[in-house]
Amino acid sequence: MGEAVLWGVVAASPLLVGAVLALVRRWPPKWLGIVLGFGAGALMASIAFELWEEGLRLAGPVPLVTGVAVGAIAYYVAARILDARRAKKGGSAGGASLAVGALLDGIPEQLVLGIGLASGEGIGVALVVAILVSNLPESIGSASDLLEDGMRRGRVVLLWAGVAALCALATVAGFAITDAVGPEFRAAANGVAAGGLLVMLVDSMVPEAQSKAEESTGLATVLGFAVAAGLALAA
Repeated sequence: MGEAVLWGVVAASPLLVGAVLALVRRWPPKWLGIVLGFGAGALMASIAFELWEEGLRLAGPVPLVTGVAVGAIAYYVAARILDARRAKKGGSAGGASLAVGALLDGIPEQLVLGIGLASGEGIGVALVVAILVSNLPESIGSASDLLEDGMRRGRVVLLWAGVAALCALATVAGFAITDAVGPEFRAAANGVAAGGLLVMLVDSMVPEAQSKAEESTGLATVLGFAVAAGLALAA
C-alpha cells in the first residue's frame, strides 16, 4: 500500500505544481498557448499509445468503447454545467473545463496505475515523465485562465490541490480493489479517461491554445505528441 501512496502522489503532483507555476509568474498569452498546445499533443499520444492500446490488449473493444462513451458524455455534461454557471457571472469556463478534464482523466488513469502496482507490474521512469509532460501544461493553462477570470489565488491552489489529491487517492483505491476487478474493468477505466480527454481536447484545450498561440499551436502540438509518444513507447 505504501508503494501505491508514493506513486499516486508522484503521478498527481504535476497537477499542483503546474498551478503553483501559474501563480509564481504571469505567462504571456503566446507562451501559454504554446504550453497548452504542447500539452494537447502529449495527451493525444497518451490516448493513442497508453489508454486505447492498453485497453484493447486487456479486454478488447467492447468495454473500452463503452468506457469512451461514458467518459465523453460525463465530460460533456460537466462542461455544459460549468458553461451555464460561468455565463451567469460573465466569465469564461475554459480553465474550469480543463480542471474537469484533468479529473476525468486522472482518476481512472491512476486507478489503473494502482491496479497495475498491486498486480506486480513495474513503474518505468519513462512513464512517470510522460505523465508529467501531459499533466503539467494542462494545470498551468487552467490555473492561468482561472486567475485571469478573477478567481482568488488561494482558491486556484485549493482547486488543483483537490484534483491532485483525488487522483492520488484513486491509485490507492485501485491498489485496494485489485482482487475484486478483472481486465474488463481496467479497459473500461482506460476508455473513460480517453473519452473525457478527447472531448476536452476538442472543446477546450486546443481552441484555447489556438486563440493564444495562433500559428505556433500546430507545431507545439506535434512536438508534444512526439515527446509523449516516444516516452510511452520507451516505457
